[in-house]
Amino acid sequence: MSAPKKVLLVLAEGFEEIEAVTPIDVLRRAGLEVTVAGIGGTLVMGAHGLAFKADVDLAAYSGTPDAVVLPGGMPGATNLAASKSLAAILQKTYDAGKLVAAICASPAVVLAPLGLLDGKKATCYPGFEDRLGAKTERSADRVVKAGNVITSKGPGTALEFSMAIVTELAGKPAADQLTEGMILRGIRV
Repeated sequence: MSAPKKVLLVLAEGFEEIEAVTPIDVLRRAGLEVTVAGIGGTLVMGAHGLAFKADVDLAAYSGTPDAVVLPGGMPGATNLAASKSLAAILQKTYDAGKLVAAICASPAVVLAPLGLLDGKKATCYPGFEDRLGAKTERSADRVVKAGNVITSKGPGTALEFSMAIVTELAGKPAADQLTEGMILRGIRV
C-alpha cells in the first residue's frame, strides 16, 4: 500500500470557514494526509469570527505537497494573495503537475494573478469573474477541473469541491465509497 497523498491547506486571516473545514474533514476521511498551514502564525481568524489552530505556520512548512488547497472568503483570499511564500509553493506545485485547488474568491484573487488559470476553464464566486483575466475561460459550473487545477464557486459548493479533490488524489472508487458513507448521493463526483 502506498503512502497517502499529502495535501497542504492554507489559511489566511478572513478565510471562509466552511470552505476550510469541509475539505479538511472530507480529505482526512478519504485517508489523505492534510496539513493545515496558517499565514502569519498558527492561530487564524475566519471571516465569521471562528478562530482556527493550524498545524504549522506556513513560514515553517517544508513539505512537498501532492496538492495545495485554498479556501476563499474576504479578506482571506486577498491575504493569501499577499503571501510570497504561498505564491512560490503554488508555482512549484503547479509546475510539477500536482494539484492546485481553490474555491470562492481564491481562483480569481490568488490563482489568476499568478497565471495558473491561463488557457484553462475556471469558476469562482459570482462577481469575481472579471478578475479571472482574459486568458481564462469563465464557467458557471459549480466545480471545474482543468488539467491539474480544480476551482469552485463558494460555500455551498464546498462538499462537491472536496469530493472532486478526493477523486483526483485518491481515485473514483475511494470517492464513491466516501460519498456512500457520508450519505452524499446527490453530490456529483
